[in-house]
Order: sequence, then C-alpha cells, then structure tokens
Amino acid sequence: MNNYGLKSNGSGERKLISVEEMKRLIDSTMDRRNRAIITLLAKTGIRRGELIDIDLDDIDWKNQKIELKEKPKRSNRTVFFDDETNRILRRWLAVRDSYAGEDCNALFVGEHEGRLKRHGVYLAVTKNAEKVGIHDPESDKMEDHFTPHCCRHWFTTHLRRNGMKREFIKELRGDTRGDAIDIYDHIDEKELKRAYLAHIPTLDV
Repeated sequence: MNNYGLKSNGSGERKLISVEEMKRLIDSTMDRRNRAIITLLAKTGIRRGELIDIDLDDIDWKNQKIELKEKPKRSNRTVFFDDETNRILRRWLAVRDSYAGEDCNALFVGEHEGRLKRHGVYLAVTKNAEKVGIHDPESDKMEDHFTPHCCRHWFTTHLRRNGMKREFIKELRGDTRGDAIDIYDHIDEKELKRAYLAHIPTLDV
C-alpha cells in the first residue's frame, strides 16, 4: 500500500516525477505514437496490458471515454480522457493507418503492422524518458527508472494532490472493490467524469 492507502504493484519506491517533468517528457517525444502512448498512460492511469488491448471501437470520442477490455485485476472498465489527450490521440490516428495492417483494429500498432506488444510500450516510455534524464537503464535502483507503471503512479499521486476523493481515484484506477462495493455502487459516471476533469493535471502539450 502507498501513502494514499492505494495498492502498489511491485516493491520499493517507484519514481515519481513532477507535472513539469511529465510535460517535458511528452513535449520531447517526437514520434506521434509514442507521444500518444505516454500521454494516455499518464492521463488515465491504465496498465500496460490494458493499453495494448485497446481497439479503435473501444473509444467513445464524443464523450471522451474508453471502455477497457475485461481483466482479472480491474473492476471499473471505463476511463476518461481530457481535451489535450484527445488532440494527441487524434494526431496519432491521422498517421496510424500507414502503419497498421488491413485487419488490425488495435489503437496502437507495433512491428509487422499488428498490435503493439508489451515490450514496445516499455521502450516507448523508457527510451524517451532516458533522453530527458529521468530514466537510467544502467542503475539497479528502482527510483532511477521511469517505466510505464510510473505513469500510473504519477496519475494516482497527482490526482490525490489535487484533492480528488480517494474512492474516486480507486474507481478510476479500477482497483478491486472487495468489501467497499457499497461505496462504488453510489459513484455516478457523470460525477466521476466531472471530478476527473477537475483534478487531472493540465500539461499544455
């Protein structure tokens, strides 16, 4: 458990970067796909496996939300995205078809015109993080590494610092509900989206 009483995967202290450092990371990422990957991870807090499983028709552009695939670790499957994430995703979509195979419905495309794999997401984040000095691949210390899961840590921490209710954060993270299901049953989707938009950091990217 971390300082906010929220589950943390893995052991040790994960690297937490500031809002300004996240802006610098995204601004410095020139590849449209990788820029979209980092932004979506940071702005939704989704896991790497959840990101690579997103299909084009999972995205509700009008309401700016994504219906994630069912996963054992996730309870709530709906996540939201803000206007700047929308813009960055659409810039990737403008060129996506030139990389994707005819039958590929994945949002993010990797090698051989198919769905991006887990290692591809890892490289998209770490290679760009290394360029801006927030990831050291040679270090054996967890706090020197900025990985895809650090985006989830960033999402969680900065929502909390901006004053979002703990139960709302847990719902957006998709944490297992367990004995607290009575609380989550009372979280209205519209209220959750309003809270998300009010508390998610703006990066001006």
